[in-house]
Amino acid sequence: MGKLLWTPAVERTSTSNMAAFMKTVARRGQVSMTGYSDLYQWSVDNIPSFWETFLVFSKIRLRTSYRHVVDDIGKMPGARWFEGATLNFAENLLPYRDDKVAIVSRCEHRAPVRMTYAQLYDRVHAVAIALKQHGIQPGDRVAGFMPNIAETVIAMLAATALGATWSSCSPDFGIRGVLDRFGQTAPRVLFTADGYTFKGSRFDSLERIRTMLKTLPSVEKVVVVPFIDAAPDISGIPCAVLLDDFAAPVPSGDIPFVPVPFEHPLYIMYSSGTTGLPKCMVQSVGGVLINQLKEMILHTDMKRDDTIFYYTSCGWMMWNWLVSALGTGATVVLYDGNPVHPDHEALWRMAEEEKVTVFGTSAGYISALQNLGADIGKRYPLPALRTILSTGSPLTDENFEYVYSHIKQDVQLASISGGSDLNGCFALGNPLDPVYSGELQGRGLGMRVCAFNEEGQPVINEKGELVCTAPFPSMPIYFWDDPKGSKYHMAYFDKYPNVWRHGDFILINERGGVTIYGRSDATLNPGGVRIGTAEIYRQVEQIEEVEDSIVIGQEWKNDVRVILFVKLKSGQTMTDALKSKIKTAIRTNASPRHVPAKIIAVPGIPYTLNMKKVEMAVRKVIAGQPVSNRDALMNPELLDYYAGIEELQRD
Repeated sequence: MGKLLWTPAVERTSTSNMAAFMKTVARRGQVSMTGYSDLYQWSVDNIPSFWETFLVFSKIRLRTSYRHVVDDIGKMPGARWFEGATLNFAENLLPYRDDKVAIVSRCEHRAPVRMTYAQLYDRVHAVAIALKQHGIQPGDRVAGFMPNIAETVIAMLAATALGATWSSCSPDFGIRGVLDRFGQTAPRVLFTADGYTFKGSRFDSLERIRTMLKTLPSVEKVVVVPFIDAAPDISGIPCAVLLDDFAAPVPSGDIPFVPVPFEHPLYIMYSSGTTGLPKCMVQSVGGVLINQLKEMILHTDMKRDDTIFYYTSCGWMMWNWLVSALGTGATVVLYDGNPVHPDHEALWRMAEEEKVTVFGTSAGYISALQNLGADIGKRYPLPALRTILSTGSPLTDENFEYVYSHIKQDVQLASISGGSDLNGCFALGNPLDPVYSGELQGRGLGMRVCAFNEEGQPVINEKGELVCTAPFPSMPIYFWDDPKGSKYHMAYFDKYPNVWRHGDFILINERGGVTIYGRSDATLNPGGVRIGTAEIYRQVEQIEEVEDSIVIGQEWKNDVRVILFVKLKSGQTMTDALKSKIKTAIRTNASPRHVPAKIIAVPGIPYTLNMKKVEMAVRKVIAGQPVSNRDALMNPELLDYYAGIEELQRD
C-alpha cells in the first residue's frame, strides 16, 4: 500500500470542475455522491448518462443533435456513439477570439513566440482557406513532419476545420519510419519544417523530404515552415511552397468549419511499429474531443486561467492530448528541443517564467533528475504550479517521494496511463483524492477498467491484465487498410471476447488506486509465476552504479529465465560484487523469483522515439527472431549488440 504524500485542500476540491460536475449530476436527478469513488462508480454503471451529462457540461458545440448516445453498450468493438450528431473538431478547440495568449512556442534556438486566441484563429483561417483552395475535402489526409511548434497546431486545426484527417511524425523519425506510416495512409498535403534543433545542434529535414517524396506519390503539395533558416532553399523539392506563400493573410471573417458526423475520422495514430508495420489507428472527431476534454476539464481541472505544458513531440499522442487544452481556453506551452539543454534545469526555468500551472513530463525524466540529485525546489519555487503529470512508464515510489522532497511539496503528482490506441487514459489523476506513492489516483470516468486474473475474472488487490469491459467513445473507429476488422480484433479482442485487453499488467486496490507493473506482453514468467518488469526496475534504479536497465524473459530449457541488462554510469564496471548487490536488493525488496538469472552490462538501452523501452524487441533479437521497422527506435544499432551477446547462450 502506498504512502500518503499529499492531500488536496478543501478550497481546491470545492472549487474544482469535478465538484461542479458532481453538482450537475445531482441537479439532473441522477444520484447523490460524496467523493470520486461514488462518481466513478456512477459513471461506469450509467455510461450513456455519464457521456451525455459531460457533453452538456463541457459545452461541446454540436451543429446537429443525436438520436441516442450509444446504440449498443454491450457491443465492443462496433458500438456507435452519438449517431446523427455533427460537429467540427477545430471549431471546438477555438472557442475564443480574444487577446488571451493561446500558445507559447519555445525552443532551443530562438526567443519565445506568443500567439493570442485571436491571432491563432486568424492564422488557422488563412491556412484553412489555402487548403480548401487546393481542394482538400472531408476524409482527405493531411500530414505533418514537424517539430513541436505553433505552426504544427495551426496546420492540424486548419486541416480538421475542413473535415480532413490529420496524422504526424516528429522530424527525428528516420526515412523508413516515416514511409512506414505515411506510405500506408497516403496524405495529399505534407507540412514540414526546414529542420529542427536538439542539444544545440541543427538538423536538416528537407533532404529527407526529397528522398521520401520519391515513394510518397500521394503528396501533391509540400508546405515548408521556415524554422532553422528564415529563407530555406526549397528549389529541389517538387511541389514545395513556403508557408507564407501558401497561406497569405485573408480578410477577417469566420473559418469555414465543415460539420462532420461524430464518428468522422479525425486522427490516424500509429503504433510504435517495432514488431511489424505500424498499426494505423483511425480515431473519431467526437470520440477524441469528448474524451480528451473529459480528461482536461474534470481530471486535470483545466480552467481558462491555467497554463499547461507537456514535454512531447508530434510523434507521440501526448501532443494531440496537450493541444486539446485549447478547448478550455487555457494557455498551451509548446517546447521543441532537448529537455536538459543547456542544463537539467531548462524546463523548470521555463515553467517559472511562463507561470505554468500544469507541468507534464515522463517517468524517465523524473528518474534522471532524481539520479542527478537535482534540488529543483530550492532553485525554482514554482508558485503557480499545482499539478505535475507523468506518463510513458510507471513512476516508482521513490520517484513520487523525490518529487515531493525536491521539486514541490504542495503539488498534485498525477501519474497517468493509457495510450495512442485511445488517445487518452485508462487511469489518471483527479482533483478530489489524495496522492499515494507508486499509485495512479484512479480509473478514468466512464471507463469500466478492471484487472483480470488468468481465469479472466476481475480481481482487487491482485495483479492482472488491464481490460476495459464496456465501449468508450475514443476507441478507434477502425484500422487503416483493415476492411474486415481482423487487425483491429487481433490487437485488443483476441483473448477476451467483447472485452478490450490493453496489454498492461496492473493492480487495482480497494480504494481505487492503480499500480502499473509494465506491459503484460513483457511480463516475466519464471516457473510459471507472472512478474511485472516494473517491479525489477524499481529496485535497480536505486543502485547508484546503474544508469539504466532493461529486463526480459528468455526461453531457456523449457522455462523462462530472467535476464537483466544494465547500463552502468561512467567510470563503473560490472563486478561480481556489483551483481551480488543488485541481486540482494531485488531479492530483499521484491522476491527471490524476481532475481535475474543473469546480469549483463551493455553500452545502452534501446528506446522507441517516444522514449519507451523496447523489451519485446530485445527478447526477439536474443531469440534470433527478426525485428522490423528499426527506424521506430532511437538507437536501433543497439539491437545488433544484444543479438551478439554470447553469454546468453550459456547456463
